[in-house]
Amino acid sequence: MTTSDSEGTAPLDVRIDALKGGSADLGQYAGRAVLIVNVASKCGLTPQYSGLERLQERYADQGFTVLGVPCNQFLGQEPGSAEEIAEFCSATYGVTFPLTEKVEVNGDGRHPLYERLVGFADAEGHTGDIRWNFEKFLIGRDGRVVARFSPQTEPESAEVVAAVEGQLG
Repeated sequence: MTTSDSEGTAPLDVRIDALKGGSADLGQYAGRAVLIVNVASKCGLTPQYSGLERLQERYADQGFTVLGVPCNQFLGQEPGSAEEIAEFCSATYGVTFPLTEKVEVNGDGRHPLYERLVGFADAEGHTGDIRWNFEKFLIGRDGRVVARFSPQTEPESAEVVAAVEGQLG
């Protein structure tokens, strides 16, 4: 695939608001590697926040960021308000990486950011709908999707770390 979506629009070219309001200004991440993850506070995979934060701490100075995208589409596992989500992430997991507004990642209300992501296949060939909370997409420094990881893939797994380091090297 030569572009990150069928129309050639890079994922970071879309508009999305920050969790606490105002634009998240994804353009600020141009030239950086970005791991976009749909997150939730009340999911069996929620402890992945710890690994995501460790990735953020380990690679931020090398041109990398995690971008958390709260979503309540999977069994209502992110029911909180923006303030509640921010407090939970900070107090429970010490999250310092940016979080966007809560959005839908599947269906008719799918956010344009995810419209640009879901066409990219993971290592098993899965494309299309997000399967669950904590599905991960790595955006390369060139602004294109370079990897997709299943929700069960731990943030600090060998394949995620190798993909991140490959974009930073």
